[in-house]
Amino acid sequence: MAGVDGFFSDGTDPAAETPDKIAAHLAGGSGWDKTPTTEQKSTSRSRHGNASLEDKIPRNANLPLDKRLGRVIFQRGMRSALNNVVRDILRSYEVVGGLNNTDGHNLPSKRALEEICHRILQVLFPGFHDDKPIHQSDLGDLTAQRVGELATALEDQIAKSLQVVDPACPKARAREVLLRLLGALPGVRELLRTDIAAAYEGDPAALSTEEIILSYPFLEAIAIQRTAHLLYLEEVPLLPRMMTEWAHARTGIDIHPGAQIGEYFFIDHGTGVVIGETCEIGAHVKLYHGVTLGARSFAKDDGGNIVKGGKRHPNVGERVTIYPNSTVLGGETMIGAGSTIGANVFLMHSVPSGSLVVYEETQLKILDKAQRPAASEIEWFI
Repeated sequence: MAGVDGFFSDGTDPAAETPDKIAAHLAGGSGWDKTPTTEQKSTSRSRHGNASLEDKIPRNANLPLDKRLGRVIFQRGMRSALNNVVRDILRSYEVVGGLNNTDGHNLPSKRALEEICHRILQVLFPGFHDDKPIHQSDLGDLTAQRVGELATALEDQIAKSLQVVDPACPKARAREVLLRLLGALPGVRELLRTDIAAAYEGDPAALSTEEIILSYPFLEAIAIQRTAHLLYLEEVPLLPRMMTEWAHARTGIDIHPGAQIGEYFFIDHGTGVVIGETCEIGAHVKLYHGVTLGARSFAKDDGGNIVKGGKRHPNVGERVTIYPNSTVLGGETMIGAGSTIGANVFLMHSVPSGSLVVYEETQLKILDKAQRPAASEIEWFI
């Protein structure tokens, strides 16, 4: 076993021995009962490199021979197999481009971003994302501490994001963006207050605002999106999308940070909702699970490549309700104010204000099970 920090009691390095010889040593009582000398360690490492095993072969000479031998052989085989895996992965780094960030940008950290999102939620909803209650007398000091910690962590990630596009971007620019974002948080809280009110009024199952804040996934998703939208408007790359994708992974709700969303916004249930980058959504809009506000098609250049940017997603007027699993596509599509889109609708053109859009049932039959005809008489449709 290459690089094992241990020797048989007769001084033999097991890494250099065959299984048969190892078995002979173990059968003769040469267990792992002798600490290797400095010279032995040096000899082993010069032969096998600096690798070492945390799980050394047992020193207990009373361990049955087959178990001791099995451990040695297993460790030898494992090390050899892992060396092969490492070799193949390193080769893929050379061959497969676009997946490595070595000697490149100091990118924003996904792990740091996760903690930042938690800190944002703590600042936006004090006492709701904590293990212990917060007393009013402690709120000032605790908020100052949290805002300070958030500022330190977020400024670093903003700076890294800006320097991806402009490596010479001064850190002062990151601080300016940070201070504007932090200064806008009271306004974000006011918008979130309206979102909570919309959820309470729009869901008969909601019994309290506490229930909504603690258990409704849409609120976490829209809280992060509204904050990320501020960074999006500052043209900070990477970070806003990372934030909303963090919320997407937790809630199943995918809202692009570029989407413009009015007050009193509510997504009931939420799973599977997708809202694209260039969506503009008015006030008092309610969506149900599975709704997609997406792009209809993508313009391409002369080389057949997708043209980035441009208006691609629909606009939704005020006081619109869109029921489950409906899809509304296209940058030219406008849902007029006060309209209702029924469930399972597929829509790619505008509808005027005050419209009711429903999908008419076709090929649907409701039969009395006790008097239903033979199976051969039923026309089945899928």
